[in-house]
Amino acid sequence: MIRLAAALALTAGPLAAQDIFVLGEVHDNPAHHAVQAQRVSDMAPTAIVFEMLAPGQVAKITPESRLDPRALATALDWENSGWPDFSFYYPILQAAPEARLYGAHVPRSETQAAAETGIVAAFGPRASEFGLPGPLPADQQADREAMQSEAHCGALPVEVLPLMVEIQRLRDATLARAALDALRDTGGPVAVITGNGHARSDWGVPATIALAAPDVEVHALGQGENGAAPQGVFDEIASSPAPVRPDPCEAFR
Repeated sequence: MIRLAAALALTAGPLAAQDIFVLGEVHDNPAHHAVQAQRVSDMAPTAIVFEMLAPGQVAKITPESRLDPRALATALDWENSGWPDFSFYYPILQAAPEARLYGAHVPRSETQAAAETGIVAAFGPRASEFGLPGPLPADQQADREAMQSEAHCGALPVEVLPLMVEIQRLRDATLARAALDALRDTGGPVAVITGNGHARSDWGVPATIALAAPDVEVHALGQGENGAAPQGVFDEIASSPAPVRPDPCEAFR
């Protein structure tokens, strides 16, 4: 169910008007991935950026393995990746078989390094382009910390929450950098496959792209469940049924 009229435009004339389409998801919702695959098919992007893939993983993909989901999952060591079943994501690859792939995953080793050195050093020389050196506005910082606490069922010590927000900023910037690199390399349009938290236009990847490249046009899709919108601001919101899932807070008890 598409909840905004703007959704109709995404498969019509305005497709060419946007350079980058950030397609959000709830990671374990297969219906959200089906929507992403359809949108990718509609837009025929020249490049796809995946939050779920590191650059080193993308380098292992060959034209042959890309045609074989089992071989590709093995090459990517998907079973040990921590992401939902590869069958959720493979149709997105099939939807644009000629699109160049970009990885924007920030692995645990890099987040651990960022915890020690800070996100500016972890990101590298272009950090200032993406707004990483400066602090967030106080109200946004408070909102982000509250969301991190809620996402972890209130189990995180309060003193850890600022670091969790910093890591989220690092991930936003990494995705934004990959999307802009893809746009530069291929001419676009570029599709970005990521979670709703990164897709939101008020402080996620679209906002980070706007800092680094204000002339680039971005369209952000957020996907909710059972008619409820995801948190944040988006250009478009779609909703699908929620899958049956265990209590996410059980692991913290």
